[in-house]
Amino acid sequence: MKIPFNRPQRVGRELEYVNVAVEAGHIGGNGEFTARCQEWLEQELGVKKALLTTSGTAALEMAALLLNTRPGDEIIIPSFTFPSSANAFALRGAKPVFADIRADTLNIDETKIERHITSRTKAIVLMHYAGVGCEMEAIVDLARNRSIAVVEDNAHGLFGKYKGRHLGTFGCMSAQSFHETKNFTCGEGGALLMNDEKFSARAEIIREKGTNCARFHRGEVDKYTWVDLGSSYAPSEILAAFLMAQLEAYKEIQNERERVWKYYAGHLREWARRNEVQMPSAPAHVQHPHHIFFILLRTAEQRARLIAHLEKADVQSAFHYMPLHLSKMGRAFGGKEGDCPVSESVSERLLRLPFYNHLLNPELEQVVAAVEKFRA
Repeated sequence: MKIPFNRPQRVGRELEYVNVAVEAGHIGGNGEFTARCQEWLEQELGVKKALLTTSGTAALEMAALLLNTRPGDEIIIPSFTFPSSANAFALRGAKPVFADIRADTLNIDETKIERHITSRTKAIVLMHYAGVGCEMEAIVDLARNRSIAVVEDNAHGLFGKYKGRHLGTFGCMSAQSFHETKNFTCGEGGALLMNDEKFSARAEIIREKGTNCARFHRGEVDKYTWVDLGSSYAPSEILAAFLMAQLEAYKEIQNERERVWKYYAGHLREWARRNEVQMPSAPAHVQHPHHIFFILLRTAEQRARLIAHLEKADVQSAFHYMPLHLSKMGRAFGGKEGDCPVSESVSERLLRLPFYNHLLNPELEQVVAAVEKFRA
């Protein structure tokens, strides 16, 4: 049995809702299902405003525009993250400044942020790796004292919590992703969540190609026109319909993912101890949404051998982020070896195991059996 790394799946009414959207004769953006998804996110998470986007990347780009990011600004981001966090602000002329991560949670190290702050710092753009919350109290306090915006890249963390509060609700804005690898998916999609109402009206304009189209459709103006910078960030109703079915089944999805995560954690604990392999962990005050299950080998050579070993056992695994500060673009912004030593080390040693909804016990047994045969 070939076990893929990821397998996106329907959970119920996805195709029914897609058919409803098609039959309604409106499959462009901002229809009934888009409105339902946005209202659902607002109510469940308690955010001021949610807008569906074409991707998590698009949500980050909107955040950069809403913060009036300009050339000369600096954005502090973890080096161990996806390039979208840097791209969204670099596209507006800002310089990404790379901070290192913690060795335990793999999140931005809150104790190493202040050293990167200058008079040009516009925002701290953090991400919650594997849905484990960053140390938000320390980060928010630091940012507030310096009048710096906090933007959460919450692509991994929908329904994760920090001290009982939903991730994505601490910063002025947060970005969600509904990519096919995420807990909840429509293939490609995202959302911008706003915790400050002052962004809502302009966000509508930016999302609609810089026009006041939303006001026109509400009857607030008799015609619409170009009023601000913007782009085409609203997803199709087909995507929103698919996503709505996933969101409605969120308890079922989360229960399934918790089952898979706990199976790995329980069955691999002794193997990891014997082989000095680090398992994922979360502080007691953090509740994560079981998005990723990773292991940290001792060396890059061991990881390469394990990937090959698993492939022979018909199990597909994956590494994760390359340190942004050592990428071609990162070096162009001044990154160099040794700047973020934890990120550099983790990137070479981290391995993700297959993880998706409805990963069945026989498949989990096959993965675990293959891992246990490997001697690190």
